[in-house]
Amino acid sequence: MTRLRAAAPDLLCVTVLVLVWAAFFWRLLTPNADQQVSLARGDFSAQFAAFGAYQQARLSAGEIPLWDPYNNGGLPFIADTQAAVFYPPRLLTIALANLAGTGWIYHALELEMVAHVLVYVLLFYALARRLTAEREGSPAAALAAALVAGFGGYTTGYPPLQLALLEAAIWFPAVMLALHEATRRGVHWRWIAAAGWFLGISWMAGHPQTSFFLTGVTVAYGLFRLWTIRARAVHAVAAIALVGGTSVGVVAVTLLPGLEYLMLTSRAGFDYAAKSTGFPVSHLLQIGVPNVVSQWSPLWIGAVGLLLAAFAITRPSRGVWFWFGVLAAGLLFSLGANGPVYPLLYNVVPGLSFFRGQERAAFLVANAAAILVGYGAIQLGTAAPSRRRILAGAGVVAVVAVCALVIEPKSSPQYALFAPMSLAIAVIASICTAGMRRKALGVLIGLAVFELLVVSFSSTNYESRPPEQQINTNPLIGEVQQRIRPEERVDGRRVLGGNWGSYYRIADIHGISPLFLAGPQAIIEEGLPDERAWELFAVRYVYSDWAALPVPSEVIARGEDSIGPVNLHRLTAPRPFAHFVYDVTVVDSDEDARLLLADPTFNPRTTAILHQPPLLSLVMEPREHYASTVTLFEPERIVIDAETPDNAILSLAMVNYPGWRAAVDGQDVPLMRAYGGLSALELPAGKHTVELYYEPIPYRIGVWVSAVTWLILLAGAGVTAFARLRRTR
Repeated sequence: MTRLRAAAPDLLCVTVLVLVWAAFFWRLLTPNADQQVSLARGDFSAQFAAFGAYQQARLSAGEIPLWDPYNNGGLPFIADTQAAVFYPPRLLTIALANLAGTGWIYHALELEMVAHVLVYVLLFYALARRLTAEREGSPAAALAAALVAGFGGYTTGYPPLQLALLEAAIWFPAVMLALHEATRRGVHWRWIAAAGWFLGISWMAGHPQTSFFLTGVTVAYGLFRLWTIRARAVHAVAAIALVGGTSVGVVAVTLLPGLEYLMLTSRAGFDYAAKSTGFPVSHLLQIGVPNVVSQWSPLWIGAVGLLLAAFAITRPSRGVWFWFGVLAAGLLFSLGANGPVYPLLYNVVPGLSFFRGQERAAFLVANAAAILVGYGAIQLGTAAPSRRRILAGAGVVAVVAVCALVIEPKSSPQYALFAPMSLAIAVIASICTAGMRRKALGVLIGLAVFELLVVSFSSTNYESRPPEQQINTNPLIGEVQQRIRPEERVDGRRVLGGNWGSYYRIADIHGISPLFLAGPQAIIEEGLPDERAWELFAVRYVYSDWAALPVPSEVIARGEDSIGPVNLHRLTAPRPFAHFVYDVTVVDSDEDARLLLADPTFNPRTTAILHQPPLLSLVMEPREHYASTVTLFEPERIVIDAETPDNAILSLAMVNYPGWRAAVDGQDVPLMRAYGGLSALELPAGKHTVELYYEPIPYRIGVWVSAVTWLILLAGAGVTAFARLRRTR
């Protein structure tokens, strides 16, 4: 009974958090179709739902999805970070969908998103509760912090649509809580390992930039906590090494293939200008008034949140100073080239130059601000009204008022609601805290719930339609499904779009994955005529509003997509997937290959562009031509029957990527780079069986590293649980 009474405040606070979460997401959770909404069509549907369907289909068939031939002309699925192939919650979603008998549905991924928000809110409550455990009013303070973290502008803004970003971000409180527990009384190595495990799970979620920020805060907070307990330097080094080694081991199965892939994508060639984008300075106004400068307000924590964070700063402790420093650093960094911090760190911090869109450092601002809210709530409950409190309240009112006055009213239709509402709540909250002590925090929590839900309910993330209607359906997709052979491709820029090729198992040369191999992308999307891409990638069907294509073709169906009328063209004489070529031009670089391809007099069907001279002697005019036949086409294995009267180059409409191997009649042969991004091999005269198979070495290494790491962690967790059980008995 005593324990239950002691736990009552926590149970009450957790119940409030769950109820607020349910109220916020009730439109996604309700079974009533008339009131149901779904996450808006965009990246959530075209990127994550489409990739998730491919992931579910392959894993449910007992196959590891190493390669995806259905978007971007082919891509290493295991290495695409946002595919999150082995992310444990995604595996759970797939398992539950299969057990429910529904298979992969859009709503399953929505529920995964909703569950992550709940986990984040509860983890943040646990973190804030531990940080303030020694102080009176800790449960209420942790409740305030968790509300601001879970329902502020960041978590309810673009992360739910950018699912990998949300799922990488929610592990922040778990990592910080583990570090705090590890350094409460000396250094506890099991908790250090737990922090590394949580960090590794964040990396597995598939948004490296967010996990990169989290890694930086992990190192900083770990060193700060070790300094506060005066740990020895050797312990500090060992602790950081254990966190880093554990996290790398956990995610190695996808991290190692991902690093290889990243270096070969177009993103590796981005310059400083492309990477240094951040918040315009004007977007800082949304600290005080939400959704009036841009579609989302990731820096906004509400007037109540600002007020409580200000209270924390009026009487700062070591912890307050640390998190205020994280907030300030994140805010300055989020400006990118518009501020002073990013340009200074660009060439100094390892790994920083891989990422663009520095406004995503709002992740640091939002989490640090929510922790300060918890500290401020503690001070509000334990200190009598004072001049400092009055000044802090007046300062917050002034900030909100300035933000509301500077913003141009015509710039946002929501200005008329949010500007006066934010100012009124700031004034009411400041007046209440200036004259109250014990009741003030309860009033502020009520105001915060009202404020956060009103703003969040106006989100553009949702549409009033059932989730199944967010799937891209079009009769013209079915027309292609009925006709296309496995090795044939489509130009799906119209009708298909996004990554829907992976969803429908239609090989599209386009896609919206943020990672695109540099060579193939240059051929498909960067200046060469469309017919060159169609030729090199063996495209058979083209969706286009053109009445006629620049190559022989026929219109076999007509319809519409979201843009307007569209025709389905079938090319009359497309290049086969495997094609014999007897003439060769050797170039030194991909750029030289594209210069040749840009020449309208050059015929890529009769002349192969290779990056190394062939060893076989070729005749420019063979005695006769024979065709090759694809007898098996699977994502990681292709078999071709080929016969040629003379030595030939077998040109393949397959991207050139490490890990693909070739065998002719059972004997391994090298694959050559062709046309600035595709593959070819030499084939002597005669009849042969050619086998292509994908066996990436980084994945094989990563499997062993991750398997050993997970086994060690599971064994350690089992030993710890058994020891505690024995002590309890």
